[in-house]
Amino acid sequence: MSHAWLSSPILAQLNSGVLVIDDEYQIHYANSFIERHAGLQLADIQGKSLFSVFADLPEAWLKRKLMSVLDLKTPAFSSWEQRQYIFKFAHLRPMTSSSQYMAQNCTMLPLDTPQLEQPLICILIEDATDAFVYQQHLSKTLSELEKANRQDGLTKVLNRRFWEEQLKQEIHRAQRYHHPLSLLLFDLDKFKDLNDKYGHLGGDFVLVELASFIGSLLRDSDLLGRYGGEEFGIILPDTPLSGAVEVAQRICHAVADHLMLFNQQTIRASLSIGVAEFSPKQHVLHDDLIRSADIALYNAKRAGRNRVCIFQPGVSDYQKKAN
Repeated sequence: MSHAWLSSPILAQLNSGVLVIDDEYQIHYANSFIERHAGLQLADIQGKSLFSVFADLPEAWLKRKLMSVLDLKTPAFSSWEQRQYIFKFAHLRPMTSSSQYMAQNCTMLPLDTPQLEQPLICILIEDATDAFVYQQHLSKTLSELEKANRQDGLTKVLNRRFWEEQLKQEIHRAQRYHHPLSLLLFDLDKFKDLNDKYGHLGGDFVLVELASFIGSLLRDSDLLGRYGGEEFGIILPDTPLSGAVEVAQRICHAVADHLMLFNQQTIRASLSIGVAEFSPKQHVLHDDLIRSADIALYNAKRAGRNRVCIFQPGVSDYQKKAN
């Protein structure tokens, strides 16, 4: 079928794809944009089925769209945000993208007029790759900012501010649902000696290494954060005191046996750990729970280090933890 209006130079020069098909999905026209990006010539595809020429189209989905255009005689639209592309055209942008294909906004218009022997559909394809890549970069930047806002810069565990916010939420959840909750506070024994012997780079290496190692010993639901300097905290949701002590002892023993290699030197380290349990029956703030675990940590230090101590309400007379 020939239609003189399809030979308009305007259609050929558009920087968008124009593809005209009939109600049997046969191709009547494709402008230079389509020819260029598909690597095809109109003379070779005219009269052929859209789905045989473009074999990788989402056929069932696209046919439903095209049938609604024909039946309702109203346009249909697909944006790149809903479906990144319909036609697998390689984008020509010299830019980084997670996809080699052009992102597309596609509009399907009915061309059902008395002058036409049969109804036609015009498929307009707009290159939306710039918007797609911009959105990718924006999402990546926002994700990195969000990560930086909750992550400790050195050890990559939760930073103190975010970790304390999580503790508040877990306390609220434990109060509301009467679930057990425990807290561990620990720090490296004699960390100043490590810094003096191996330098600050060695000290930083030990912090990073142990943060990663201890994180591997925890459940996905446990929350490890850097509380300050060489001191860390672990929130143990749904964990009673007995379970928390078991976790603390496992960590304590594992770290003591863990060998770290820095500048061809083997480093050993140990931890002192304080354990405190949240009681839903008492009105306890997150600061109170931290203070309880901190007292237990001090007692572990005072008792000889490299050990676990449980908070005992009557033991609170301390001034400064020994290093």
